[in-house]
Amino acid sequence: MSSPRPASADRPSWLRLVLIVVAVAVLAAAAAGAWYLFMRPPAPAEVALGAVPTAAPTDDATEAPASDDPAAAESAAPAASAAVSAGLDGTWTVDPSIVGYRVTEELVGIGTSTAVGRTPDVTGTLTLAGSTITEATFEADLTTLQSDSGMRDGQLGRQGLEADTYPTATFVLAEPIELDAVPAEGDAIAATAIGDLTLHGVTQRVEIPLEAQLSNGVVTVVGSLPVAFGDYGMTAPESMRVLSIDENGTMEFQLQFTQG
Repeated sequence: MSSPRPASADRPSWLRLVLIVVAVAVLAAAAAGAWYLFMRPPAPAEVALGAVPTAAPTDDATEAPASDDPAAAESAAPAASAAVSAGLDGTWTVDPSIVGYRVTEELVGIGTSTAVGRTPDVTGTLTLAGSTITEATFEADLTTLQSDSGMRDGQLGRQGLEADTYPTATFVLAEPIELDAVPAEGDAIAATAIGDLTLHGVTQRVEIPLEAQLSNGVVTVVGSLPVAFGDYGMTAPESMRVLSIDENGTMEFQLQFTQG
């Protein structure tokens, strides 16, 4: 009758198995990092006048390259009225626009990258009287923020922005914006909007540097604002894939308004 095989005799086999599993995991992480760095589409450019509002690329689709053809870019913009017969005074309403965030994160096996999420679900109005913007407000649906990672988007519903609990962000102008002159076709105007930003259920008085331009009956307004998460009662999201996330991000927007 043979004696039982010592347990120590199985150790080399188990050790080899563990080493193989570890090696496969390391190679998979390296492959994922290389794919993310070299195959993923780049993050959308920062908002700017003259650019067509663009959503962030997703897991399932890549962002179409920008066209160098001015006619193509114009056709992608909102349809402009043939003429602004009653002048520029009056109420202007948001047409296709974007609101989003930009934040630096460090991912496992990948390193530092910029996360960009955007939503096209934006509503709002501004009122112009001569060279003064007397009223302005906009609201963004944070539940439809989309980045290049569905996992990140899902986490922001429960962490960080907690969009499932606080589904909207709003801005309401608190002081009129005095422009140097009545907007002229094609001229870029710089201004500062002082108002109340509500995010994560917290309202803060903020000053947002803006640029605006009237072109073909469309007023485009772009701007960005540094946001400290703690000021709005938020903590950075946590994930097994994320080593760290900056405690500060940037809110950015590109709003397009048409009259009426």
